[in-house]
Amino acid sequence: MKVIESLKIKEKAYVEVLENGLTVIIIPKKNTKKKYIIWGTHFGSIDNRFIMPKTGEEVFIPDGVAHFLEHKMFEQPNGTNSLDTLMALGIDANAYTTNDHTAYLFECTNHFEEGLNELMDYVQHPYFTDENVEKEKGIIGQEINMYDDDPSWKLYINALDCMYKENPIKLDIAGTIESISKITPDVLYKCYNTFYHPSNMTMVVCGDFVPENLLQEIKKRLVNKENQGEIKRIYPPKEEKINKPFASAQMEVSTPIFMIGYKDIENKKEQRVKKHIAIEILLNMIIGKSSSLYAKLYKEGLLLSEPSLDYEFSDEYAHVLISGTSKEPKKIEEGILNAINEMKQNGLNEEHFERIRRKVYGDYAIEYNNVGDIARMFLADSMKSVQSFDYIEQFETVTKEYAEEVLKDIFKEENEVLSIIEPNKN
Repeated sequence: MKVIESLKIKEKAYVEVLENGLTVIIIPKKNTKKKYIIWGTHFGSIDNRFIMPKTGEEVFIPDGVAHFLEHKMFEQPNGTNSLDTLMALGIDANAYTTNDHTAYLFECTNHFEEGLNELMDYVQHPYFTDENVEKEKGIIGQEINMYDDDPSWKLYINALDCMYKENPIKLDIAGTIESISKITPDVLYKCYNTFYHPSNMTMVVCGDFVPENLLQEIKKRLVNKENQGEIKRIYPPKEEKINKPFASAQMEVSTPIFMIGYKDIENKKEQRVKKHIAIEILLNMIIGKSSSLYAKLYKEGLLLSEPSLDYEFSDEYAHVLISGTSKEPKKIEEGILNAINEMKQNGLNEEHFERIRRKVYGDYAIEYNNVGDIARMFLADSMKSVQSFDYIEQFETVTKEYAEEVLKDIFKEENEVLSIIEPNKN
């Protein structure tokens, strides 16, 4: 197995790409009782148009298929549900779908081997029928309605709609009632056979394991599959501008919530990790808890709590998000714009930059204390062709001067959007 090591935090990852194309990543944690495994496929809500590797057929699928497929994977021909089977063993199991991947996971202190048996069985043996697919439409339909009534989700979707015109990132991960009505067993099998091939999947395990022994246990449970070519995914052309600068809606909230977005137009693979680090530092400097802007807005009663700060990216999209609660969201927007312009004109304060830099580094290091955080991080990063240790190893390369360049490139007023959810007026 290939060994990747971070000397700075004294952690190792053992990586093996098997003959069938499956990537296995094992991060040993000595003297840890908890064990965590996550098995992901590079198939998310944005992958709704592709060419099948074996047949060359171009396929358009309804919105929400990746999420629908995730729901259906647990059902077995004998009427049992693998999620229930795992829970009965005292194992904490789950699954989720994102924009770019779907994952199946469990965490346990005991019965890891039985859990591995069940996980590798149900993920490799789908069971879709007309009857169970129709039944699931009702369940997912309720979930869609629930999300439609969730102000935080609506805030996020509206922000994405402001930034993107055609990009499928703006689609609801679960789809719509109308789109899931078109899902059939044939559609699910077509997507399963294309995207759930080992060559499109990554398995990450973290805990007190001997990597070579664990790898043999994984290999023993793999179903033989013939190799397939690369999946050609088809996305709309890249958009050079935002779609619209503002969106608002009224929902059941007591105080307005806001999300300010900056679309990263120059989204290139080069220096992706380095840029991400710089953006995290900048966001904390602009409106993090130790920033002068946060102190001012909080004191004035304009910002009611520490805002959430994020940078989301893949090959197909990239954007910065700042969200929070305020009675006057537009004043928050104004304060952020002024703070950014001041930083651009005067440069970053060296002492503040170094202080935040150390804080962000500490946040990265702390993630390695928890087996679940480690495994999920390695999977999510691998889906973006990023090696997780790079965030630690490349940290020193992020200088004040580099962060100032990123500030000018990303935080441009013409690429900024504002989404607000206000209380119902009736």
